[in-house]
Amino acid sequence: MWWKTKLEIHYSIYKDSLHAFNVELATARQKFFSNLINSNLNNTHTLFATVERLTNPPSQIPSEMLSDSKCNDFASFFSEKIINIRKVISTSSSYAEVRQIRPQFQKEVTLSIFEAIDGKTLEEIVQHLKSSTCNLDTLPTSFFKSVFNCLEADLLEVVNTSLLSGTFPNSLKTAVVKPLLKKSNLDTTILSNYRPISNLPFMGKIIEKVVFNQLNNYLNSNGYLHNFQSGFRPHHSTETALVKIINDIRLNSDSGKISVLVLLDLSAAFDTRDWKTGWFRSYLEGRGYYVSIGEHQSKWTSMTCGPVYAPTKSNNEKEPNYADDTQIYLALSPNDYSPIDSLCQCIDEINSWMCQNFLQLNKEKTEVIAFRSKEEFLKVNAYLDARGQTTKNQVRNLGVILESDLSFSSHVKAVTKSAYYHLKNIARIRCFVSSQDLEKLVHAFITSRVDYCLLTGLPKKTIRQLQLIQNAAARILTRTRKSEHITPVLRSLHWLLVTFRIDFKVLLLIYKSLNGLGAKYIADMLTEYKPNRPLRSLGWSQLEIPRVHTKQGESAFSHYAARSWNQLPEEIKCAKTLATFKSRLKTHLFSCAFTE
Repeated sequence: MWWKTKLEIHYSIYKDSLHAFNVELATARQKFFSNLINSNLNNTHTLFATVERLTNPPSQIPSEMLSDSKCNDFASFFSEKIINIRKVISTSSSYAEVRQIRPQFQKEVTLSIFEAIDGKTLEEIVQHLKSSTCNLDTLPTSFFKSVFNCLEADLLEVVNTSLLSGTFPNSLKTAVVKPLLKKSNLDTTILSNYRPISNLPFMGKIIEKVVFNQLNNYLNSNGYLHNFQSGFRPHHSTETALVKIINDIRLNSDSGKISVLVLLDLSAAFDTRDWKTGWFRSYLEGRGYYVSIGEHQSKWTSMTCGPVYAPTKSNNEKEPNYADDTQIYLALSPNDYSPIDSLCQCIDEINSWMCQNFLQLNKEKTEVIAFRSKEEFLKVNAYLDARGQTTKNQVRNLGVILESDLSFSSHVKAVTKSAYYHLKNIARIRCFVSSQDLEKLVHAFITSRVDYCLLTGLPKKTIRQLQLIQNAAARILTRTRKSEHITPVLRSLHWLLVTFRIDFKVLLLIYKSLNGLGAKYIADMLTEYKPNRPLRSLGWSQLEIPRVHTKQGESAFSHYAARSWNQLPEEIKCAKTLATFKSRLKTHLFSCAFTE
């Protein structure tokens, strides 16, 4: 109207309408991203993709890749890779003799049939699965979850029929595979530079999860899982595995010993394995996939795989068993490297056992590192090299860069680089999300990286680098200038400083371990202190502090944890629930961090 009349009243109406429109647009945009963030707090892949979409232009697929023929090339390459590995394994004759070590169980219990589930169990499983949608799904997964009550009866019948009949529906055996470049700087025209990322129908994922839960409960309840298996088990994680490994290495160093760590890796782990057991055979037989790139796709290709069950099922074998990314480590006394010969023999036996079970050890990705003093550096390297085991000065183990001196300087440098990259992107989308959602992104992208791996006993200058990351995140979140003091900002956000965050995680792990909520191998590192005569002054649940002689020993989890636990007030240690303990512990550490 104003463009025609040029009247002031119409111009005022136009400005008010435009402002109202922009406000509604901003509100709708914030609501959309808020729902997206809140529904994917535990799905970092989706959060990362969302932030990338807002901050960077979508990467263009090379034009030469956009064709049906190229999709067929990928499909053939991925299938032939598995076939070639099986051929190599079949023709291999240089087997070392494998010692038959059979675990002894108190009782032999057979899982002969799966049990039908009820609607409540099914709903819990559906709601906890990630909301990723496959091209083969009839309904978007998020919508599927929202109308679950309408579909529950039919879905329950499909799941229970599969469980009780021992068959997996043929219609759910096809996957959509999308090639993903392993590293951004690799040649996009070389097929081996891509890894296949498969997406399965959501219905199939539901049945998989139901079977996995029942199988895992069976293995756990009967003690069939190895004590040191950390994957696919409650109260276990990559972080608890790292705690155990690093603790042992540090204690070895404290006692003057050298630690040798071998990181084993499998080629196409469990894709080459043969399965001949009931439901699992039905699950794996007749599977296929097609490769999809943009609007193009390949022909249907048959395949064999077992994505969810492989690590669990393999560990129930009666022979010595090793899952993907298995680790072996041992301690050596100075000038006595004979245990390395046993280690090399063990690796040969592992390789032979894998070949006999249609698995292939990836020797190119198998890494060896020795944790030793500078004086022993050349001796250990020479001894290992002479036996075909080339050592490295640093390796990446479960997401953490380990150096031969356990300084963690390279790891902290990598965390710093990654954190500032994500902080830069988060700062660019502040206008799209609310402050509450922005803080959630900071915790998902930044805090999780700073917290990962219990970096106990590090030098102040190393911790300082991590603290600077937290400071930068707080400034971005609160729009605080660099010239302003950061301590009041951290206090207002109720964030613990990095050193206290480390203590919080250590103490939380202790509480879980002492109350049956942690890994057994963590609990075994903690010993309750029992004096010769009762002392009222000791209070509740004191831990025995191991004797150490060096800084490495003081940094070991078993020493650092016991010392930190004994310093806690009694009211915190005797908390009846985990939630109460966490609340009291954070309040206590917060008061220690920000004492006036």
